[in-house]
Amino acid sequence: MPLTKKQTEYLQNCSHRWNVKTGATGSGKSFVDYTVVIPKRLVAARGEGLLVLLGNTKGTLERNILDPMREVWGPELVGTISSDNTVKLFGKKVYALGADNKKHVSRIQGATFEYVYGDEVTTWNQDVFQMLKSRLRCRHSHFDGTCNPDGPQHWFKKFLDSDADIFRQSYTIDDGVLPAQVVAEMKKEYAGSVYYNRFILGQWMAAEGAIYRLFADDPKRFLWPDGKPLRLQNVQIGVDFGGNGSQHAFVATGTLPGYAGVVALMSRRMEAKDTDEAALSRAFLDFCEEVFLSFGEIHAVYCDSAEQVLKNSLRAAAQRSRYAWLAGRIYNARKIEITDRIRLTSILMGGGRFWYLPTAATLRDALCAALWSGKHPGKDERLDDGTTDIDTLDAFEYTIERDYQRYLRLTT
Repeated sequence: MPLTKKQTEYLQNCSHRWNVKTGATGSGKSFVDYTVVIPKRLVAARGEGLLVLLGNTKGTLERNILDPMREVWGPELVGTISSDNTVKLFGKKVYALGADNKKHVSRIQGATFEYVYGDEVTTWNQDVFQMLKSRLRCRHSHFDGTCNPDGPQHWFKKFLDSDADIFRQSYTIDDGVLPAQVVAEMKKEYAGSVYYNRFILGQWMAAEGAIYRLFADDPKRFLWPDGKPLRLQNVQIGVDFGGNGSQHAFVATGTLPGYAGVVALMSRRMEAKDTDEAALSRAFLDFCEEVFLSFGEIHAVYCDSAEQVLKNSLRAAAQRSRYAWLAGRIYNARKIEITDRIRLTSILMGGGRFWYLPTAATLRDALCAALWSGKHPGKDERLDDGTTDIDTLDAFEYTIERDYQRYLRLTT
């Protein structure tokens, strides 16, 4: 595949100490790195310091960089990450580490780095980057990195705006080589959210106001069409346990065949304060019965993993009921990052792949009221001060988060 104008420009100018491409997802930022830049840097290394690849996690580093690099250059030149967190690349020993937590890179933090490649830098722990700055200290050391933009107060944006020796490029979705139809679909999926500015336009945009603007402006457009047959691949229930300042929440969703979309089927809340385990269990079983009678078999129940006693009480209550089979289908929620859950929901809405039924009214209201906090500049946080229904949002997200990658594969 021929290089784009932007990619060629990068190769002509990436002789600085810090070389960074920011901008839209799918715009070709990483392609030039795993096909040209990284191999070239490694082959030229003089052995005066460590060679390091850093990503949000080792898994994302493997998926975003090593897997596609292996497809281009072959397994003889691109090895796999071993148990000591190193990988053989073009005959060189390279450390491959997750940068989301400082402890992941503790084993190399006292060393000198000759070359570092950074993937998804805005997702890193800031302390990791501060350590990196002090260790990239060979006279000929280089850093190549990519990221999607975040908020304008993000710590990495402040570094990019500094007077360090930086070559910086910004990409929009139209700078890449994705098919026009794919670009059009991605623009539609991110429309009405902060992710449109960041992942499509490549802008550093603060997360402010309504999280789900498209939904909040016209929730009726997301109602499942009256009279249209509803055929579901599976049905799952999410349970979030409340405390003194919040409520217990139950949300049932249905997955359309082939993960083509999600339908919120039913939602309910109940007071948590002064509610004992027996009352919670009765309410849960009543909800499950209504879902079962209306939509068929319940394939899984995902509960807030922070409350194991309450989860176990639901399992015990199910075991004693006529729905004893449900007891073996009650699991801990995976609880991926909240921002990833929000992004997934935004993509489903923007892509016309999210609907709800009138029986999911509490979820409808929660989505309409969901707001960005704005309390900590530079950090995306959902408002959680008791004025919005976070419990129902969590319960809903528990039902879809395990299929995060399946849904994204249909969009990117």
